[in-house]
Amino acid sequence: MKKLWKGLAVSGLALTVVTAGSFATSKDTVSAKETKKSQPQNLIVLIGDGMGPAQVSATRYFQQYEKNITHLNLDPYYVGQATTFADRGEDGGTVVSGVVTDSASAGTAFATGHKTYNAGISVSNEDVSKPFASIIEAAEVSGKATGLVTTARITHATPAVYASHVRSRDNESAIASQYLTSGVDVLFGGGESFFVTKEEKGKRTDKNLLPEFEAKGYTVVKTAQSLKALSSKNTKALGLFGSSHVAYVPDRTAETPSLAQMTSKALEILSADKNGFVMMIEGGRIDHAGHANDLPTMVQETLDFDAAFKTAIDFAKKQGNTSVIVTADHETGGLSLSRDNIYEMNIDLWDKQKHSSEYLIGSLNDAKTLADVKKIVADNTGINDLSDEEAQLILDGDGSSYNREGGYNAVVSKRLLVGWSGHGHSAVDVGVWAYGPIADKVKGQIDNTQIAKAAAAVIGVDLDKVTAAMQAKYVYPKFKINRDKEVLYPAKALTLALNGKYQASSSIATLSGKGATITIDLGASTAKVNGKAASFTVELDNGTLYLPLAAFNQLTGTTLKWDSLSERIQLK
Repeated sequence: MKKLWKGLAVSGLALTVVTAGSFATSKDTVSAKETKKSQPQNLIVLIGDGMGPAQVSATRYFQQYEKNITHLNLDPYYVGQATTFADRGEDGGTVVSGVVTDSASAGTAFATGHKTYNAGISVSNEDVSKPFASIIEAAEVSGKATGLVTTARITHATPAVYASHVRSRDNESAIASQYLTSGVDVLFGGGESFFVTKEEKGKRTDKNLLPEFEAKGYTVVKTAQSLKALSSKNTKALGLFGSSHVAYVPDRTAETPSLAQMTSKALEILSADKNGFVMMIEGGRIDHAGHANDLPTMVQETLDFDAAFKTAIDFAKKQGNTSVIVTADHETGGLSLSRDNIYEMNIDLWDKQKHSSEYLIGSLNDAKTLADVKKIVADNTGINDLSDEEAQLILDGDGSSYNREGGYNAVVSKRLLVGWSGHGHSAVDVGVWAYGPIADKVKGQIDNTQIAKAAAAVIGVDLDKVTAAMQAKYVYPKFKINRDKEVLYPAKALTLALNGKYQASSSIATLSGKGATITIDLGASTAKVNGKAASFTVELDNGTLYLPLAAFNQLTGTTLKWDSLSERIQLK
C-alpha cells in the first residue's frame, strides 16, 4: 500500500505485525497478548471545529429533551480541557493574532506541537517562516498509512495543517497541490474547486489536478454511492463531496455522505496497512454554523461529529491497539445557553428548522416585503407569529457581513432563547476526550500543543527530526512584488535565515554569505557583489531593504528556487 521506502523503514516488524481486525487462533505461534504488542499503534484524532463547551452542552440538551437520549457518545471519554491561545501577530500595527486563535494557528499547535500566528499553516511565526512537521507527516516517514477526513473543504485550515505548509490559509490552491506530494493515502471532504483550478500570481488559471492524483494511484469519488463502492483494495482515495464545503446536515441529499460514512470508509482503507495508520477527522461545519449563529444547524453538525466519533471508538475498541483523541480548535460565536434573564430554553423549537440559514440566503436576499420574510421564516421554522419588528430586523440585516442571514439567525436565536457574542471565535478552553494509551498523556488542564506531543509518543515518531529535514529544504519568507512584477524579499530576515551575516548603518548594508559579500548603498539603491557593481534590483520600503532571489543566489553560492504557488523558497 505504501511507498517502498516506507516498507524498508519498518521492515524489522514485517514478520510480527497482524493486520487490524485479525484474530489469533490456537494454531498461531504467538499468544494473543504478544500479537497485540506486535501490532503497530494506530492513532485517530477528531477535531470538532468551533466546538466549545456550550456547543457540546447544547447538543446534549437537545438529545436529552427531544430524543430522550441522556448522553453523547463522547461523554464517557472526557479527560480534561485545553487552552487554545495563538502566538501574537501584527499587520500594519493592527493585532491580528493573540489570545483568540483561528483554526490555522490552533491546528498547527495540536498537529505539530508548536504555536504560530493566526492564518499560518504549520509554519513558524517569523518574517522568514520555517515549516513544522505534523504528526501525519511524521507517521508518513515512519511507514504508516495516513488519512484526512472533513466536512469542510479538504483544503481548509484544519486538514491543511497536517499535510501542507503555507504562510496563509487562504492559499488553498497551494494546499491542494502540496497534497499531491504529501503521501497522504485518504483525503475525504469538500473543495473540488481547488483541485480543478488554482491561483498563480493573482490570476485564476485552468489546472486540473485530478488526473495527476489518478496517475499517482488515487481513486477519485464524488458521491456517497461511489464512496460506498470503495474497498480496502483502493489503497489511495480522494473524495470530493462538494465544490466548496460539504453541505450542512439539514441540506444534504442522498448524494452527500455523512461524516460517519466517510470515517468508516477511511478506516476500512487505512486499517488494511500492516504498519498501522494515523488519521484526522474534522467536524468542520460546527464552526460555520457558529459563525452564522445558526443554532439548530450547529446542533445537527455536532451530532454528525458525535456519530463519527462512535464509528471511530467502536473501531478502536474492537481493534485493540488504537488511541483516539478528541478536541476542538476553539469555540465559535460566543454561544450562551440562556438570554434575557429567562431561566429556560425553548429546546422544543430547536428541531423545527428544515434547512440551514445558508440554504435560505438566496430567498432572504430576494425578499421585498415584511410578508415575504414572514413566509420564509414560517416555511422553514414553523414560527407563524413573527412580528413586523422581527421581520424588519431581518430585512435590514444585522449589520455584519452575514446581513439578512445574520438578521434571520438573530431573530430565531431569540425565539430559541440562546445568545451569541458575535460572529467570531472566543478564547474559552475546549474539551479533551481520549481513549487508549494516549488518554493518560492528556488528562487535566493541558495546552493544545500537548496533543501533538502525546500523539508522537504513543505512535513512536520523532517530530523534531522530521521538522529538521523539512527546514533544510524550504523557507517561507514574507515578500513583495514590485511594479515590474519582480518578487523581492526582506534582505536582513532572509540573510539571517540562510545563515549569513547582516550589518547596516544609515547609508550602507553589508550581507555576507558563503558565496559572496554584497554591499548595498541605501541612499543610491545600488549594489556591489565582492566589490563589483551588480545589476539586480535594490528597493527600500518603509525602512526595510528588499532584494530579489538573484542576490541571495550569489550570497549563498547556490541556486535557490522560488515556488510562486506555495510562496516558498526551495533550498535544496
